[in-house]
Amino acid sequence: MTNKLLSLSRPMLYVILRALARVLFRVQVRGVEAALAVAGKADRLLVVANHESFLDGILLGLFLPIPQPVFVVHTEVIKHTLWRVGLNLLADYLAVDPANPMAMKRVVKLVESGRPVVIFPEGRITLTGSLMKVYEGPAFVAAKTGATLLPVRLHGLSQSYFSRMTGRRRRLFPAITLTVLPSTLLPAVQSGSARERRHKAGESLRRLMQEIAFAQTSHQTLYACLCDVIAHHGRGRRVLEDIKQVEYSYQDLLKMALVLGRLAGRITRPDERVGLLLPNLAPTLGLFLGLVSQRRVPAMLNYTAGVDGMQAACTAAQIRTLITSRAFVEQARLGDKLAALQGLERIVYLEDLRASMRFTDKLWLMGWALWFPRSVEVSASTEDAAVVLFTSGSEGKPKGVVLSHRAILSNIGQMRAVIDFTQEDRVLNVLPIFHCFGLTAGTLLPVLTGASLFLYPSPLHYRVIPELAYERGCTVLFGTATFLGNYARFAHPYDFYRLRYVVAGAEKLSIPVRDQWFEKFGIRILEGYGATETSPVIAVNTPMAFRGGTVGQLLPALEYHLAPVPGIERGGVLHVRGPNVMSGYLKADQPGVLQPPASDVGPGWYETGDIVDVDDDGFLHIVGRVKRFAKVAGEMVSLEAVEKLAYAAAPGATHAASTQPDAAKGEALVLFTTAAELQRAALQKTAQQLGVAELAVPRKIVVVSALPILGTGKTDYVTLKKMAEEA
Repeated sequence: MTNKLLSLSRPMLYVILRALARVLFRVQVRGVEAALAVAGKADRLLVVANHESFLDGILLGLFLPIPQPVFVVHTEVIKHTLWRVGLNLLADYLAVDPANPMAMKRVVKLVESGRPVVIFPEGRITLTGSLMKVYEGPAFVAAKTGATLLPVRLHGLSQSYFSRMTGRRRRLFPAITLTVLPSTLLPAVQSGSARERRHKAGESLRRLMQEIAFAQTSHQTLYACLCDVIAHHGRGRRVLEDIKQVEYSYQDLLKMALVLGRLAGRITRPDERVGLLLPNLAPTLGLFLGLVSQRRVPAMLNYTAGVDGMQAACTAAQIRTLITSRAFVEQARLGDKLAALQGLERIVYLEDLRASMRFTDKLWLMGWALWFPRSVEVSASTEDAAVVLFTSGSEGKPKGVVLSHRAILSNIGQMRAVIDFTQEDRVLNVLPIFHCFGLTAGTLLPVLTGASLFLYPSPLHYRVIPELAYERGCTVLFGTATFLGNYARFAHPYDFYRLRYVVAGAEKLSIPVRDQWFEKFGIRILEGYGATETSPVIAVNTPMAFRGGTVGQLLPALEYHLAPVPGIERGGVLHVRGPNVMSGYLKADQPGVLQPPASDVGPGWYETGDIVDVDDDGFLHIVGRVKRFAKVAGEMVSLEAVEKLAYAAAPGATHAASTQPDAAKGEALVLFTTAAELQRAALQKTAQQLGVAELAVPRKIVVVSALPILGTGKTDYVTLKKMAEEA
């Protein structure tokens, strides 16, 4: 009798609660047509969703057009009388412990009976705002039953008082979005033991949950995203600090962006590429965001590239206006470089730009812009260029890489889907903002997600940076292997006591650096891989998916293709396609002409030029760059393999390999090293121990005091190539 009364009262209760939720939470449901189509066709349906709050199940029941779903809930939930009574009123449910494999057999029977089942694979409400651990049980259910998976992304409830988040600004009734993604099936796993099959199914589900987490990435401009973040976290939140030891709030950052954007907008045109030659300081970020708000495109010049590199960048991007600072030009001794640049119409100094502010500008700022910051933005599309960055020039002339708002925000969303960056984090960014890793990951990621940021102007201060990390209690550090190795040399074992994540990119992480960080600080470096052309991250190791010696798994929403290379048995040249791929190149031979990424695979694909091998679990192994292979006596030899051999023979030194012409063999290997005692005999012995071919043992060894490096921390292989040819 009670069940009949419940079945009669539920439809009316659903109507009332649905109307109430739409009014209070402004609920939006996207992709509902897909849900209807799947629900009507699938014999076995399993709805999987992320878990943000105690209201998640109620909202899914109210707004998913699926008849009579059964909700799988944690046994701990029904121990609370209030939630147990609520569940009895609103839905049919099955209480299980997600950590108990046997409990999942009850769910299997339920799915096989034909009833739609709703389950939260994380098993608990998120404590970080990002994806938590994904249990293998739901994956076992999907694999065992062959059920159709319907992924749903819940967004907004983590900001409410019904979540389990702490230390962030909450709202009583935040706006909520339910996004229904296309249905899918877990890949069938036939080989291996039952435990291995279960694990692989669990990994597939974890990847799907990452896709769900990425699904809510903003489709807007960088400036609009900044306005959203300020509205959520509050203008008074202190978010930024630099070497001047002044803490800036979101209000201060917004004020800088508004003023500098307005002043720079007077002397430039919409869509003009404006050169920025500035260090890692708060005004640099303010100017960057200000230019973006006025639909100007900041072109970040590498002040360590030399006159030729800077001239190539200015020519390629057709830069007519360059903004810099007198104090910076004087301190960095850039006067001669600036004087040598050709084609510029004006060089504007930040000091003069500030001095040009009028009384009407102040009135506009205080009376209008600060109160209505969204109205200031010049209309722009997410596909419009947001920034021009330049390749490092480690293998030739720098090229301008045009990144759209969509590409940068997508890459930030992809990173957040696999690693939990929170507003409790404090990021120490020592990588220059003109470098894509330093701009997207080191600067925009924390500022646009509510984390605190400390900007430091140079990564070369190896004694200062560890002390700074200690004093400021930094929790996240981005760096290159070269820089991280030097920090480890000079740091006290307790300097990095607060670090949660150390992410390495831009160059190969050597085993000695990796081991030193683990032994001295107890920190596991998360090695990643990317390119300026992909905004930049392509793959990264994470706390939930880590494999030493690899650069991790591909980020969500990225596709890949491996093109075979003659002479290379495993792997191929990596081509990628995804929302974070660049709009195109600007090259000095065709100034100002946007050249879309070219790939033999098809339009929209980008050829990385790296030879990559992908293992069965999706981890990427970098074999080497196509350009970094030598053809010795008709055989392909990886220069990175030569460097690995040298590091194994002399782990305390730094090494780099190059080539020189050889009349007999085509090319000959040249090893540059800081190990004065390293001899070919030691390399041969190590090669025998490691099973490395004799061809990979260089005959010419050149001892140097230090390897030439670029401002981004990468080894300068162009200079090394010249040195090798002269050797």
